[in-house]
Amino acid sequence: MPEKTNSSEEFSTLPITIPPLPSYPIQATHYIYMRRNAPKIATPDDARSLYLANVPTDSTEAHFRALFSSLVGAGRFESVTLEQERRTTKVSHEPAQAERLAKHHKKRKREEEEVQNKKEEIAAELPETWTRELQRSGSSAIALLADEKSVGLVLKAVKKLQKTKKYPVWGEGVDSSVPQLGSQWLKAHNKLSYPGNDAVQAMVDAYFTVFNRKEEEAHQLAKRLRNEPDEDGFVMVTRGGRSAPARRDEAEEAKQKMLEKQQKKKDETQDFYRFQLRERRKAEHMELLKKFDEDKKKVQAMREKRGHFRPET
Repeated sequence: MPEKTNSSEEFSTLPITIPPLPSYPIQATHYIYMRRNAPKIATPDDARSLYLANVPTDSTEAHFRALFSSLVGAGRFESVTLEQERRTTKVSHEPAQAERLAKHHKKRKREEEEVQNKKEEIAAELPETWTRELQRSGSSAIALLADEKSVGLVLKAVKKLQKTKKYPVWGEGVDSSVPQLGSQWLKAHNKLSYPGNDAVQAMVDAYFTVFNRKEEEAHQLAKRLRNEPDEDGFVMVTRGGRSAPARRDEAEEAKQKMLEKQQKKKDETQDFYRFQLRERRKAEHMELLKKFDEDKKKVQAMREKRGHFRPET
């Protein structure tokens, strides 16, 4: 763990004391670097969140809750999102056809049906093999606090630590419900890695129940989409052929909507740039001059024909 006692212009340094362990009976100091969260894509919670770098490898939400409580008191910390949790992607149970068609159509479901489907999907998930996840060395996290004022209080408390040198102890005040590391952690992992046959069979049955349900939903959705024209007036071609031709009035209505959408987009971008506005005004001026000359010639021709022309009053 590289030692850095001063704060840079962007990050503030939070030293924490790592208590001695049976495997390493020496007290150590770890340094967490924090600043106000400013991602490239802004979110509503950026003002009340902190970006943390170089978090300890055994970090959990309970550890950060105890850490921030020791800095600014209880009630200021809300949650933390670790880097490993942000990068984790959930595996989809949907068949390829169902996943593709779901992008074009969203089916409304009753609340009871959604709850039942959610339970089935949870039962189809593979069991966890670790009671507690470890973080990569030097990984980051996003700490969400109660409000923007709490962020300022935390940064002020970190600056005071540089003077007092009384660093918070990592893991102090953590709830006993957090699984311990060491040999107990490895034994639990070995046990969870070999579930019983009944548990495996139940997960397989739940998975195929979810898979078959989603496949049937995709089949029914594809059947309906065969008769529904898109915004261009075309009908999607799906496996199994078309069961009935699309209605002409629906295709005409979709085509009319497409033309209106194109005209609206054209109108919005017509005077977007300054030179477009200048050119339009110049064209209108030239058109007025042209009409004036034409009217002038008409008046002159009528005078020559009648000798004298008087406008009607």
